Amino acid sequence: MLSRRRFLSSSSLALVGTSTISGRIQAASIPEAPSMKATTMQPRSSHWAVLTTNRSQVRIFVPNKLPEPTTVHWHGMLVPSGMDGVGGLTQPHIAPGKTFVYEFELKASGSFMCHPHSDEMVQMAMGMMGSFVVHPRDPKLHRVDRDFVFIMSAYDIDPGTYLPKVSEMTDFNMWTWNNRVFPGIDPLVSGKGDRVRVRMANLTMTNHPIHLHGCRFSVTCTDGGWVPESAQWPEVTIDVPVGAIRAFEVVAENPGDWAFHCHKSHHTMNAMGHNVRNYIGANRKAIDKKIRQLVPDYMPMGATGMADMGAMEMPLPDNTLPMMTGAAQFGPIEMGGMFTVFKVREGLEPNDYKDPGWYQHPKGTVAYGVKEPPEKPPRSGGEVVPQKSAAESTTIKPGRPKRAGDH
Repeated sequence: MLSRRRFLSSSSLALVGTSTISGRIQAASIPEAPSMKATTMQPRSSHWAVLTTNRSQVRIFVPNKLPEPTTVHWHGMLVPSGMDGVGGLTQPHIAPGKTFVYEFELKASGSFMCHPHSDEMVQMAMGMMGSFVVHPRDPKLHRVDRDFVFIMSAYDIDPGTYLPKVSEMTDFNMWTWNNRVFPGIDPLVSGKGDRVRVRMANLTMTNHPIHLHGCRFSVTCTDGGWVPESAQWPEVTIDVPVGAIRAFEVVAENPGDWAFHCHKSHHTMNAMGHNVRNYIGANRKAIDKKIRQLVPDYMPMGATGMADMGAMEMPLPDNTLPMMTGAAQFGPIEMGGMFTVFKVREGLEPNDYKDPGWYQHPKGTVAYGVKEPPEKPPRSGGEVVPQKSAAESTTIKPGRPKRAGDH
């Protein structure tokens, strides 16, 4: 996450204020940009306590450690043309081993991205992208209690391999948030009553309808700027187009564990093969018996659906995930890919982002099984009211005066 005071990234970008560095000698002494080994959610900075005076100018050093040229484009940001980062059009490409400097004024707060505009198909397919968040000068403006950000990216990686297929355009099998898939995506933890913002950027090749259970939220920001309060609209699902950012805000009033995911079902699965045969309803006993004579460990699946994959523990090649995985207090979750959990709890401290574990439901608030459903639905007072057909319910009874609208 990049703000006026802080740049957190696993890339090799460095951010330095203009008041800190002047001259090539000082610039040569800039240390390497920090990198992170941990994949867990990083605690937020204290940006809400920072007051910025006058204008906010940034200088960003980009050392190219790739084997080919690159650039950085500041997606959605208003910068001088020569700082826009489009190789060949607005600047020379950054050759391997060279360092370029981008310097511009942050003119507007909001949610933005950065990514290459130099062999971008390959470089973005290898994960070169980042979030660039600019906070308002006024710490009271657009204030929230918890602020989350992630980028959606997609990869095509054959099971057992480590290299994405960079020329793939449509057939992806790894759908990620910040290059992670469920169950490796951290939960979004919030205290009851907190105002929460979630910023979602899409650098995949398809749109994503992102759905949050248990809450209604308002769309408050795009990469084009803040949405005026009078123009915000309520949603439970928001579609994020390709190359766009959508941010929503919600007051976490409903304690519980709430699913948060892309509503395209194949985007909530890992390592999904699109050529899997459909055996639902097929009687495979005879053929399975013959196959086991040749392959003793053969495990048939798919004759009753795909859910059994969430509970199976099959041997897999290295660097391979099950299609559906993850478990909670009631059993397999049967998800993967773009899925996590929004965990709302009472009594959390403001900076407490630790996973609180599974929600302890109040007695009588969990769906339960019964032996057999009643033959007739019970009604208040123990009576069973006969159900009328549609024809009976629209018939006009004798003796009643005909009213406007009767036929």
